[in-house]
Amino acid sequence: MRIKNSGILLLVAILLFSCDKKRVFDQYKSVGSAWHKDSIVSFDLPVLDSTKKYNAFVNIRDNNNYPFNNLFLIVALETPSGFTKVDTLEYQMAEPDGTLLGNGFSDIKESKLFYKEDVKFTGKYKVHIKQAVRQSGKIPGVEALEGITDVGFRIEQKD
Repeated sequence: MRIKNSGILLLVAILLFSCDKKRVFDQYKSVGSAWHKDSIVSFDLPVLDSTKKYNAFVNIRDNNNYPFNNLFLIVALETPSGFTKVDTLEYQMAEPDGTLLGNGFSDIKESKLFYKEDVKFTGKYKVHIKQAVRQSGKIPGVEALEGITDVGFRIEQKD
């Protein structure tokens, strides 16, 4: 009887946590133990309803090896016509004392970083993301950015 109740409770918990009605695309790609400055993470987006508006997010999984408070990204959104809009973005990843921001119970944190709001997608888009972190006072970018394990892209349907 106890096992049956535990199974039902587990099933209910999975259903509650897996319901994500806004999500229309959510994918991660691993960058290994360090994200190389020349490594571009790309996503082929599905064709979405062009009459609806969406919000887009960059998702990052990082761990305690991440040595900076901020993260700089270059995100390119490639339209079906070949036009590419490039944005350089900065996100706060840690508190001043070095405590990582984001969600997670272990040393791995997941951050959902806002990218664009009220976007209409008309056709098949691609997204390309690369890191652009530099150490203070140095011109070349960080060759291998430690602590970032996965890079993701998420699209949610606007209410």
